[in-house]
Amino acid sequence: MKGLKLDTSSKIPVYQQIVHSIMAAVRDGILQRDHQIPSINELSEEYLLSRGTVEKAYNELRDKKVIISVKGKGYFINRTDVTTPLRVLLLFNKISNYKKQLYNAFVHALGDNVFVDLHIHHHSVTLFQNLINNRIGDYDYYVIMPHFYEQPEKVLEIIQRIPADQLILLDRDLPGLKGKYGLVYQNFEKDIYASLTDALPPLKKYDRLVYVNPGMTPYPEEIKMGFQYFCRMNDFNYSVIEGVELDTPVIKGQAYVIIEEMDLVNLVKICRNQGLKIGKDVGIVSYNETLLKEILLDGITVISTDHDEMGKTAARMILGKKMEVVKNEFKLILRNSL
Repeated sequence: MKGLKLDTSSKIPVYQQIVHSIMAAVRDGILQRDHQIPSINELSEEYLLSRGTVEKAYNELRDKKVIISVKGKGYFINRTDVTTPLRVLLLFNKISNYKKQLYNAFVHALGDNVFVDLHIHHHSVTLFQNLINNRIGDYDYYVIMPHFYEQPEKVLEIIQRIPADQLILLDRDLPGLKGKYGLVYQNFEKDIYASLTDALPPLKKYDRLVYVNPGMTPYPEEIKMGFQYFCRMNDFNYSVIEGVELDTPVIKGQAYVIIEEMDLVNLVKICRNQGLKIGKDVGIVSYNETLLKEILLDGITVISTDHDEMGKTAARMILGKKMEVVKNEFKLILRNSL
């Protein structure tokens, strides 16, 4: 029983952790029919548990017919047709349309026999710490979007508490994190550079490129860095502005790279009010694909990772019990707004 996973600080009673751990080992084929498991005394001594705690767990397992006791010999696995749903804690930094796409793809790919518990940390290290501390040991897998912009050492320390074989990071890696954990990531700087390069022919008809920094909503700084590098390498005049308000000056002959949805909405309103034709007078490249952008203004050009595929890849790691490092696809979808 070296694989028994117990956390005495968890809110889940220890006897229930024993039950879940043994049933999970049976489900995963680690324990098979007729395998002997430690006696009550052996398990209590090995894990420094009270005899009553182990006995309560064994009684429940015996009631479920998972184990049987043979007088004079001990306890043995009796049945392997147990169905113990996998439990997954999914931690997003925020809710958005593309996060919903990822969530739906992830849950659908996992199937009905997996319980997914979704929580939002809102980039707050304190909230994230509380979420992990209160739930460590409660789940089989922890799938986390580690978008934090302060206290990187503390974030690393918190995540390091999770066993590597139960951890999958989405969107970005964390330098310094140890162990063979799962990772489905974007390379924010290189991805936007490559996608804007693909859009070079239609971009050349504009006099200036404008990067709209997403104001109050934090995004990886590497996105802006990739934009600036693209402009310098291709001799574009460019500027960076902080958000788009309804009184923001919008000039004919400029193309805007917009990260946040609200800035996109405001820019479209301004263009309509000023009689500027999007795709001719003003260009728009939006970050992250959504279904609405396919039809808005007869199509908004987007640069985006494949959120469906990100969810499916994470699900495959869980179902296959194999942690991998996967670069998620990022591409340009050219439409009429450019």
